[in-house]
Amino acid sequence: MPLFGERHQKLLIMKKLGLIITVLLISYTGIAQDKKGVRVTVTIENVLSDGGTILGGLHTAETFMKGTGVANAMAPAQVGEVTLTFDNVEPGTFAIIVMHDANDNKQMDMENGMPKENYATSGELNPYGPPMFSDAKFEVVDQNQEFRIRF
Repeated sequence: MPLFGERHQKLLIMKKLGLIITVLLISYTGIAQDKKGVRVTVTIENVLSDGGTILGGLHTAETFMKGTGVANAMAPAQVGEVTLTFDNVEPGTFAIIVMHDANDNKQMDMENGMPKENYATSGELNPYGPPMFSDAKFEVVDQNQEFRIRF
């Protein structure tokens, strides 16, 4: 014969389950509040076609023009404007590179050494050579930032 009735045992199990869920939610909330930094939003203007993906990378001087950034974002391409966001960006010096990966192969397609797909950077684009970090850089301090970049 059980010490407590079956109903009492179910009630104890439900209380334990409720306690576990409460602890997990409090832990999750604590973790979510630990995130720091600001949001950097970039709106890409003059997307000429649907299809493919708009890829964006937030870069430091060390990662600029060398592959993926310290933060990356993507969105389906659509004619007109596409917006990408980078959340929890810590203070520092960064540059943004965006490209329209029209064939979704996750790389810049080249022809005779020239890019075949549209790309742009924050800041000034060098018309006579590859983009330079010094021309594209900006500072992140303690406020959200928004950029408009035109292909």
